[in-house]
Amino acid sequence: MMTILTGVGASTGTARGNARLIHGPDEFTRFQSGDVLVCRTTDPAWTPLFGMASAVVTETGGMLSHAAIVAREFGIPAVLGVRDALHLLADGGPLAIDGSRGTITLMDTE
Repeated sequence: MMTILTGVGASTGTARGNARLIHGPDEFTRFQSGDVLVCRTTDPAWTPLFGMASAVVTETGGMLSHAAIVAREFGIPAVLGVRDALHLLADGGPLAIDGSRGTITLMDTE
C-alpha cells in the first residue's frame, strides 16, 4: 500500500531521498547530503541544509515562505504546509517528493 501526503507545491521538480526529521539547529549535524529535509519551518539559519537536501518538506509555510524561496534558489523540490509531517513521516524512511504536484509518497522499504 502506498501512502501519499499532500501540501503546497512551492518549488517544482521531483526527488527521492530518505526523510531526515530535524526539529532545530541542534540537530543539523544529523543531516546528510541527499536527505529530504523534514521540519516544522525554516529561517535563514537553516539555509546551509538546502545545499545538501534533495528536497524540503515543512509543516507550515506557502509560496512566499523562507523554505519556498530558498528551495527555488537551490533548484530543489519543496512541499510545504504538510500538516503533522514530523509525526507522519519516519526518520530515515524513503520518500518520493513531487514539488510540482505538492505530493509526498512514502516508499515501500521491502
